[in-house]
Amino acid sequence: MKVILTQPHSKLGTAGDIIVVKDGYARNFLIPRNLAISATKGNLRQVETIKRRQMSIEQKHKAKLMTISDKLSRVSIDIVVEVDDEDKLFGSVTTGQIADSLNKQGFNIDRKQIIIDEPIESLGVYNVAVKLHSDIETKIRVWILKHED
Repeated sequence: MKVILTQPHSKLGTAGDIIVVKDGYARNFLIPRNLAISATKGNLRQVETIKRRQMSIEQKHKAKLMTISDKLSRVSIDIVVEVDDEDKLFGSVTTGQIADSLNKQGFNIDRKQIIIDEPIESLGVYNVAVKLHSDIETKIRVWILKHED
């Protein structure tokens, strides 16, 4: 069955895309949840309207993420860790720990958006990437500090 997506779907495509799916999937899942409409002649004319609306929403979303990116680029976080006698960490600093520190500062960042190139296993300062969107990435400064007894 041919359908037109009305909202972006991670596995099927973006809003306005015309796709072919199984009849049951379209009738029982996509159409009742307003994720798609059937591809009739009248609906095919509405594809441009759907695409324009989606582009407008996407541009507003990107603009919002750009302001967050600017704020994040000025952020520096401290993570206090336990170390042994030779200043080596017990384990490594995780993306979850960095996300928690960012959330405490008022940024709603998921740990999956944080990209660590190499495991952080020693004290020091690290530049860590935060990917807000496929086109928007920023760096934050992470200070790994020793816990003082």
